[in-house]
Amino acid sequence: MRNPALRVQKREETEIYCPCRAIIRLRHRLFGRKGILFTDETVLSLYSEKLRSLGFPVFAMKAGEEYKTKETLFSLLQAMAEGEIGRDGVLVAVGGGTVTDVGGLAAALYMRGVECIYVPTTVLCAVDAAIGGKTAVDFCGVKNLVGAFRQPEAVYIDPAFFLTLPPRELTSGAGEIVKHAALSGELFDLIRGQEEKLKTPAFLASVLPQNIAVKASFVKRDPFETEGLRAALNLGHTTGHALELGEGLSHGEGVLVGIAYEAELARRFLKADEAYLDELLEMVKKVLGGPVGEYDPSLYVPRTRLDKKNRGGQIVLTVPTGKGETAPLALSQETYRSALRDIREGFAEKEGTC
Repeated sequence: MRNPALRVQKREETEIYCPCRAIIRLRHRLFGRKGILFTDETVLSLYSEKLRSLGFPVFAMKAGEEYKTKETLFSLLQAMAEGEIGRDGVLVAVGGGTVTDVGGLAAALYMRGVECIYVPTTVLCAVDAAIGGKTAVDFCGVKNLVGAFRQPEAVYIDPAFFLTLPPRELTSGAGEIVKHAALSGELFDLIRGQEEKLKTPAFLASVLPQNIAVKASFVKRDPFETEGLRAALNLGHTTGHALELGEGLSHGEGVLVGIAYEAELARRFLKADEAYLDELLEMVKKVLGGPVGEYDPSLYVPRTRLDKKNRGGQIVLTVPTGKGETAPLALSQETYRSALRDIREGFAEKEGTC
């Protein structure tokens, strides 16, 4: 007798509206529904009247990556339970990547899944965190250690929210755009020579659709990171995440510095287009607005040990090798640390940051 097997095919699709007038569209979509609006205290202080006009009870977490914790997650779940939100309820997450990460995970866990809608208020969230279905909280000092794949039902991207972003937050969003440019030759050529415009809300809004298309193309082919295709989206992230936690950089700043170091790792260990890597490094430095040699990621290699891409005790990175091309690179922890230290010395010498 053959063992019984159960095959379940799960189809998830996200409606993405970009650009749009998010609150107006949401009023129509949510009319007559019951749910909760999840945001952070900064966004609530800026847009309280608009958010409350949706008619949902509001739960606001403290703003900042340091509050992307299990405590925030369970406080939100408790608020959903106390609000008697049923299986037909909806969670609307309005904010940056921290809000959508925590909100998406809460929606995945509550009653084993309720509808979830994202309204990104930062560039970083619009081009990255809100697209792709990754949800998580940080745990045991490791970014995104506890999470789930959960595609939101819809994402409403309204560039009007970008007008209140501080300059550093615009740079952070530009970091993910540079990463997408490294994955797409067409987007790279579009941005090349216009790096300074990436810090203006109008130009950022104009390149949103192309960025979303780049990320969506990888997510569609590998939604749960089982085929190895989606790993390309981790370019700059292994080194960048360690710098975020170790140096207090924003996510986009960490990714930019991570791309710079990982480009040099590609130059050192793989066959790569060196002229292209030089152009990519120049783009990174222009967007970052400062030297990369002042950061020493070799100090934070222990933080990469629980990186989800690692295999067989080795650090596994995605590195750029040519225009629109990446490759996996597996290194021992000691080789990775030693190479980062050497690369940092090279950067510092060229930039005068020794």
